[in-house]
Amino acid sequence: MMKSSKKLAIDFDGTVVDDAYPGIGKPKIFAFETLRKLQSEGYRLILWTYRHGRSLDEAVEFCRKNGVEFYAVNSSFEGEVFDHNMASRKIDADLFIDDRNLGGFPGWGEIYKIIKERIEFRVEGGEVLAYSKIKKEKKKGLFW
Repeated sequence: MMKSSKKLAIDFDGTVVDDAYPGIGKPKIFAFETLRKLQSEGYRLILWTYRHGRSLDEAVEFCRKNGVEFYAVNSSFEGEVFDHNMASRKIDADLFIDDRNLGGFPGWGEIYKIIKERIEFRVEGGEVLAYSKIKKEKKKGLFW
């Protein structure tokens, strides 16, 4: 099986753990199992969270204790120095996983299925018509 190198930006509060900010909530069901599985398949995990300072350090350590080390934290890559005069605050990732997605947080089992089966929205006239697998034949230049 070929390993992926896609980058997944993952929120912490309400996504990896129940929202208890500034404290740390209980892990979401299958969160760490899914994150470890995705890492083992070659996905680069980026922790992308509102947290900073001590509360960010606590979240990173909590994840480390649960077997997940991130490729980067609140940046596109490890060691990136953010300068708001030179770059956008938005990070470079292929997918963003957050409890504030349209429709809410579907759960880690569903997220894994969406990633692995490459499920996408089909939208027409501003209305979601259906979800379907992305066809294997894509136009040149598109990722996936």
